[in-house]
Amino acid sequence: MAKSEVILGDCMEYMRTLPDNAFDLAIVDPPYYTQDQMRHEMRGGYMRGKMGSKPCVDYHMELWHQDKPGKEYFDELRRVSRNQIIWGGNHFAAEIGADSMCWIVWDKERPATVTWSQAELAYTSFVKPAAVKLFRYKWNGAQQGPKGSVRETRIHPTQKPVALYEWILTNFAKPGDRILDTHLGSGSSRIAADKLGFDFVGIEIDPTYYEQEEARFREYLEQKAEQARQAEQPAPEPSEKPRQARKTRMPKRLPVSPGYERLKINIW
Repeated sequence: MAKSEVILGDCMEYMRTLPDNAFDLAIVDPPYYTQDQMRHEMRGGYMRGKMGSKPCVDYHMELWHQDKPGKEYFDELRRVSRNQIIWGGNHFAAEIGADSMCWIVWDKERPATVTWSQAELAYTSFVKPAAVKLFRYKWNGAQQGPKGSVRETRIHPTQKPVALYEWILTNFAKPGDRILDTHLGSGSSRIAADKLGFDFVGIEIDPTYYEQEEARFREYLEQKAEQARQAEQPAPEPSEKPRQARKTRMPKRLPVSPGYERLKINIW
């Protein structure tokens, strides 16, 4: 069974306690907007855009979106993990200070009329045959995933779908890898790691989001346990229907032509 641990605290303080290469893969989504910038976009609980203002989720923002992490954070991240996938890497070119031979593009399948980004980029430390890896998954308000997908409850302003992290782990992680997420947020990465059997450690600095993520993960575990119980139940045996007596089918009487009747009378 995969181990899953979440720490309420500062990721820098935690990483300083780790030896080199303590994790095989770090998948992180650090903030690249300041609080003032995000409040400008979500002023008064409304999303501002070209089509006017629309109500949006009243996200808790007291600690979220502090200052952008600097070079020290990315240096420490590289020290404690063998490979890194960094969402918003295009905002951290100077801080990361390294080129990437493979970028991830998440196409959110949003219409061109929306003011929010239609895609997100992730820097990776991997060297892959293709320089860009593309993942398409609809993420546009209430519209999530392909038709028939289970809708995820949004608890964080930068929440990403579990399916995205499942795709990342399937394509970039190896069996037995230890996964680190320094900015856990909604906990989608944690759920994906548990689904695929990876040991996982996540850090969240905001107590409110920590509690909401813990509640979300408990709900996921309850659903997982219920599915396991249902899978263990033996399938009901098919009931035998009583055999019905086979009916003898009488041959159909063919119609007799009038000429044949007259011929029969004349013979007799």
